[in-house]
Amino acid sequence: MTIRALTAADVEEVSRIEQETFSMPWQPQDFLEMVEADYAYYYVAEEDGEIAGCCGIRNMAGEGEITNVAVAKKFRRRGIGRALMEYMLKEAELLGMESATLEVRISNTPAIRLYESLGFQGEGVRPNFYEKPKEDALIMWKR
Repeated sequence: MTIRALTAADVEEVSRIEQETFSMPWQPQDFLEMVEADYAYYYVAEEDGEIAGCCGIRNMAGEGEITNVAVAKKFRRRGIGRALMEYMLKEAELLGMESATLEVRISNTPAIRLYESLGFQGEGVRPNFYEKPKEDALIMWKR
């Protein structure tokens, strides 16, 4: 597996992965904006010559806001999500982000376990944060 920075050439495939993962996925233009933003750092994992997953973090005044973590269905349960997160968190630290936060569906136990294993802790709930279906988000921080 190779992890590298997201490029404009990747946005269509990354958007497709988002569509199979989330009920309200980002569109290609959303990812293109992140490629061009000087405060955003997005990464893709490649496996067998294909983009297997992506993740992204934005530097918000020295704190990392993780906005996307998605792995294509056919590549799940291979450690790709963990590898992406570990890579991104190391890069974020090198870029001066002293902490990181994310929101996750309260029912997404596998993701919550992954984030906890990486040092994140639940610190609050955003009621009705998600739609399709409506659900609360657990706010997690790694400090």
